Amino acid sequence: MGLIAAFPFVAALTTVVLVYVAVADRLPEPLATHFATGGRADGYGTAQDLLTVALGLLVVSGAVFGALLQVRAFRPATPWLIAGGYATAAGVGYPGCMTLFLNDGVAKASAVRLPLWHLPAMVAVALAAGALGRLLAGAPPRQPDPASGGAPRLDLPAGTTAGWSRTVSSPLVVVLGIVLFGAGLAVGVLGAWPTTLILTLVAVLVLPFASVRVTVDRRGLTVASALLPSRLRLRRVPLDRIKQATGRPIAALTEYGGWGYRIRPGGSGLILRSGDGIVVTLTGGRTFAVTVDDAATAAALLNTYADRARSRQGG
Repeated sequence: MGLIAAFPFVAALTTVVLVYVAVADRLPEPLATHFATGGRADGYGTAQDLLTVALGLLVVSGAVFGALLQVRAFRPATPWLIAGGYATAAGVGYPGCMTLFLNDGVAKASAVRLPLWHLPAMVAVALAAGALGRLLAGAPPRQPDPASGGAPRLDLPAGTTAGWSRTVSSPLVVVLGIVLFGAGLAVGVLGAWPTTLILTLVAVLVLPFASVRVTVDRRGLTVASALLPSRLRLRRVPLDRIKQATGRPIAALTEYGGWGYRIRPGGSGLILRSGDGIVVTLTGGRTFAVTVDDAATAAALLNTYADRARSRQGG
């Protein structure tokens, strides 16, 4: 796995060096190294500067991805980290080689032009490299399941119903959303409206996750933002999809690699903090988790309702 992860950075570094060797005697001095929106050269530097930047970025990014692959919390995402490494190496190597080829045989660097098709081509090459990396990485390493707290049932008399609901908030997400929104306003004052729209949109997407209401009732498990109308749900898991529910401590970083809506091999979760949480095993074998207080009670009620649903269906 280590060789597969290192390959794209070594390949990109080697390719840049070989291209330089092939065109070195035909390059102008200085080179055109930066281009304006219309493709006109507006920045210059030596070939050594270009090589230093390109090779330095490849070495540093390769070291970063290599370090991340050693972190236990990220091991479930190993195939995607490798895919990201392939995409990054291609995304750095392509402009390095492209710049050398564009300067090849040009008498004066100011005459160099960047055809705009190179931009979508660079994105396509990076995506293709990422897909290759994901294919070569194969299946993620199996992770031991954390010890669960069992699957208790709530003693609920036949014919009666009950409901359970709690709200959980994340100050970290609140701060992140406010910072993004404030940054958008600040950039807007400076006149950069496209950036303002992007930052504001991201803030609007982040803030609903700052506070969520988790509900268990005869319909199943529902997770909805406490800041939006209740009919706008973030996740609904009906009873017929629930195999078992448990309440146990969840380690946000170790198990899910961070906070927010997380996707990992075999499941997903809305993780707003470390601590008590509900982990639902679905009928297809995947899991869904949400961190919330008094998770054991919620899991027991959910198991009771799931048992009733299976009984009605003859299961």
